Order: sequence, then structure tokens, then C-alpha cells
Amino acid sequence: MIEIRIHGRGGQGAVTASQLLAMAAFKEGYNVQAFPSFGTERTGAPVASFARLDKKQIKIRSQVYTPDYMLVLDPTLLNGLHITNGLKKNGLIIINTRREPEEFKLKHDVKTIDVTSQAVKIFHKPIVNTGLLAAFAAITKVISLKSVISAVNDKYDGKIAKMNVELVKKIYEESK
Repeated sequence: MIEIRIHGRGGQGAVTASQLLAMAAFKEGYNVQAFPSFGTERTGAPVASFARLDKKQIKIRSQVYTPDYMLVLDPTLLNGLHITNGLKKNGLIIINTRREPEEFKLKHDVKTIDVTSQAVKIFHKPIVNTGLLAAFAAITKVISLKSVISAVNDKYDGKIAKMNVELVKKIYEESK
């Protein structure tokens, strides 16, 4: 089983990211789960969402405590919060940031990609969730670019879908 935890701030699309990840994985034959962790979240407050992927039936119904992968939409979440707790020893963290991986001084493998700059060029806003999924696809090969694009097109229509697909393609290429 592959478990993924996504960290963001309220309003950044962490919940949508887990849903899109599950949609893309389902298209590739995985059994999937995607769910958020809700509390008193509000815009800007730390939020976590989760996804599980497996070729077998998924019987676990709990939060993801020991993820294989972690996606971080906002690097400021690494300041003071212990969001890396539970990440498996050989786990991978993919962070949306301009900073270099070694600057984070984490005990895990870290990959960084500046999704925000590309998102602002396309959306005129820092909408990074679909771009970070593209980075996940390119870096891990767990899901394909084709499945991410298909999930985006299933979720969104018209101009929004087109802009998200443009971001996904750009970030996927930058992340390879």
C-alpha cells in the first residue's frame, strides 16, 4: 500500500489535491481512498489531507500516520510544526518552494519544485495543488502524467481545466 499525506493551508487545495491524486490512481487500476482531516480549519490554517493507493482492497479506515510520501503546498508549514512526524524512514517529501532541498535539513529525502512561480504566471494566483501532483507523478512514477491530466479534466471544465492542464504539463517537465 502507498500512503500519501498532503499538507497545506486552508484554501490552498490540499483536500482537492488528495481527491485528484486518488482519481488519477484509480484510472491506473489502484483501489483508492482520499480524505481530509477536519477540525476548526479556516482559510490560512494548517490542513492535512490523505490518500491511500493499493492494487488490493484497502481495509484501513484511519488517518495516515506513516506515509510513504508527503506533499507540502506551503513550505512555511515546516517552521515549528512537526508535519514530518511518522514519515517512513525511506519516505520522500516534495515541497513547493524556490529553496534547495538541503536547506531544509530534514532526515528524509527532499525534492523541491517552485510551483508557485508557474502557477502565478498561469492563474495570476498561487494555486499550486495540481502542479504539486504533477511533480509527484514525475518524481515518483506512482501515477502517470496522462492520469493526472485526465483527473484534472474530470474535475474541472473549460478555462479552469485548460489552465490546470497547462500547469500540470509545465511542472511535470520541470520535475523529471
